Amino acid sequence: MTTVAIVGCTHAGTFAAQSILQAHPDWTVHVYERNDTLSFLSCGIALWVGDHVSDPQRMFYSSPEALGKLGARMHMRHDVLNVDVKGRTLLAKDLETDEQTTLAFDKLVVTTGSKPVIPPIPGLAEGLEDGRVKLCKNWGHGLAIKEMARNAKSVAVIGAGYIGAELAEQFSEIGVKTVLIDGLDRVLAKNFDKPISDVVEQAFTDHGVTLALGHMVTEFRLGADGNGVTVMTSEGEFTVDCAIMGAGFLPRTNLFDGQLDMLPNGAITTDEYMRATISGESEPSQDVFAAGDSATVFYNPTGTYDYIPLATNAVRQALLVGANIVEPTQKYMGTQATSAVQLYDLSMAATGLTQGGAEARGVTTRSTTLTQDFRPDFMLTTTPVTCTLTWDPETRVIKGAQFLSRQADVAQAANAVSIAIQAGFTIDQLANVDLLFQPNFSQPVNYIAAVAMQAVAES
Repeated sequence: MTTVAIVGCTHAGTFAAQSILQAHPDWTVHVYERNDTLSFLSCGIALWVGDHVSDPQRMFYSSPEALGKLGARMHMRHDVLNVDVKGRTLLAKDLETDEQTTLAFDKLVVTTGSKPVIPPIPGLAEGLEDGRVKLCKNWGHGLAIKEMARNAKSVAVIGAGYIGAELAEQFSEIGVKTVLIDGLDRVLAKNFDKPISDVVEQAFTDHGVTLALGHMVTEFRLGADGNGVTVMTSEGEFTVDCAIMGAGFLPRTNLFDGQLDMLPNGAITTDEYMRATISGESEPSQDVFAAGDSATVFYNPTGTYDYIPLATNAVRQALLVGANIVEPTQKYMGTQATSAVQLYDLSMAATGLTQGGAEARGVTTRSTTLTQDFRPDFMLTTTPVTCTLTWDPETRVIKGAQFLSRQADVAQAANAVSIAIQAGFTIDQLANVDLLFQPNFSQPVNYIAAVAMQAVAES
């Protein structure tokens, strides 16, 4: 009988348990999770703040009971204190009873996920303990933010990536005075280039959001009367009812320091079959796997391993754990980190490298930007789509794309270019690919092909 230990159970842990038990229903699979819930879609917290969620319980797509019915032995509210990877044992503590138990396992699956970045800023720890500074990651955080939103008159959101931008949008929509703070000089700076972020910044300003860009947070000062917090920055200060930290995530892998090979940030490196390498060994282990936010991804636009915590990556990687846990059979195809966001009436989607992302990674690229109506002007209504295509000037291979529109659904455009990147398309091939024309949906030359054709003309 094979015994599997799965440490951590959000997205990767949930799908790893399902895939392993579906392939091997006779195995003993132990799942350890420190929280009392699993599979929470934290990307819905901002939508919940703005009352766009029908039922918060639907933000969970699985449960301990569901995995238990598949045959998993669930250890909820258990904190794994120690894992001896080579010795194949782990020590866990029941957070309800303080009882400690040891498990001997044959195979280990590390799906410990990620943790919010908590910089060593004076006053931050006190603010988090007091509750006037909040995090945005799990169900408990979501409950606290939703409750705060009922009465708050003002809020500061630190971090202008997806999480921070969506929170700032929803707070402004429900009438909460909002300031969005980021050390970078643009909103969504790691997701979109300037032609799109400029439009987003104007939308925030139009909706009353104060943008504090290029502001480094230097201190949190709690109000002496037990109310409010002042966020001190390199450029000024903002006194609000509550602050929310949304400054990104890091792998939660400290249990495996010195035991598994990792990137400098703590992301566990894996091979194409999701197998981790035990420190000091030259080949990946046949019995140790990692997936999700605790692990690296193979980033196709650069051809290198990177850290990109996305639920979509976690799910795909976890499914491969079940497929490869006996022997390597199905390779990881990598990722383009395709994503989308809607802010006010702006729909945005991206895949692969932005120009800024390429420069940060030392990759030489060119970018082409085109704006055209998504369908013919003889239609009673149409709307512009702004497209940016990022490509290698030497090989002409596509490296990324970004799309923005006020009405058109651009999400599937990003998916289409994601497929093109994974297939190694050049701008020439994308310019000539078969894309439909029908006046309800598209111009005779679809905007995806049009921006590729412009890139060809510029090359």
